[in-house]
Amino acid sequence: MAVVGYARVSTHNQKLDAQLDQLHGAGVEKIFEEKASGVDANREELAKMLDWVREGDTVICCKLDRIARSTQHLLEIVDRLEKKGVAFRVLNINLDTSTPTGKLMLTMLAGIATFERDMMLERQREGIAKAKERGAYKGRKPTARMKTEDVLLLVAEGKKKVDVARELGIGIASVHRIIAAGRRAVVGDIAKYDSKC
Repeated sequence: MAVVGYARVSTHNQKLDAQLDQLHGAGVEKIFEEKASGVDANREELAKMLDWVREGDTVICCKLDRIARSTQHLLEIVDRLEKKGVAFRVLNINLDTSTPTGKLMLTMLAGIATFERDMMLERQREGIAKAKERGAYKGRKPTARMKTEDVLLLVAEGKKKVDVARELGIGIASVHRIIAAGRRAVVGDIAKYDSKC
């Protein structure tokens, strides 16, 4: 039964020292250290830690925002840990899922997360309905198209298409479409130039 810690800072120039001290003070034997933004879905050390832990282990972090990017994300992490028989503790709020009080706190967090999501969806539906009445609703902006310049720049720098997609948070198909559209635009410009000569 291992006591495992997870520590994260958002940027490479921030230090993990304070978190590491707290985790060592809590009896942590192995620490997974991450330097990545909280909104980044691809946190390698978090994924490694979730794969590494075994039944009977305990995962400890200093604060909720160090491990999860939202209430829903937290619940997904805790659910995954519970399925493996792993307890979860958060030092600054004294949350411990191995205790009845900790389980109650988690249930309350789950209820709040569901409530927040329902309220957000309701506000979104109301906003869309009002915008449609005014004739102002146009749907969501195409995310990938807004990143066309970034895609073309990263590909020109020699990055793999799959890495470009991951870095920009768009699908690989979008990367292929943007590159193809960029090539068509270049060919069109060349044809226009040739016709003028």
